[in-house]
Amino acid sequence: MQVESQVSDIAHSIQLGGPTNRLARIVDRARHLEQNQVPADVTGGAAIHRNLETLSHRARFVNWAISLCTLCALLVCTAIAVLFIGAFLSVDVSVPIIMLFIVAMAAFIAALVNFLREIDLATGTLRIGPH
Repeated sequence: MQVESQVSDIAHSIQLGGPTNRLARIVDRARHLEQNQVPADVTGGAAIHRNLETLSHRARFVNWAISLCTLCALLVCTAIAVLFIGAFLSVDVSVPIIMLFIVAMAAFIAALVNFLREIDLATGTLRIGPH
């Protein structure tokens, strides 16, 4: 039983690291293009500029997704704290809990939309095979 819990914890940690790894790869790719690519002609320079613009948009989407996921987690933690405080003080906290949960879910949905936008942009510019 404890092994299953440890595997679940490891899987959860990997899931949380995925978005930050995507952002790190985007930043690394942009730095590589900026530092190591010297265009031989104007067309090459324009292509690099387009790639950098795409990477900038992707980074913005991932950054928003990470920020919104963090906001969601903070709101859920706040909801849990409010539940404990409400139980300790014998106060009805149903309205604040409902509001916190709705805002947390809206943040999570917005985060997922941003991830989808970034993935769509990444796969839309993907080139596999001979050109």
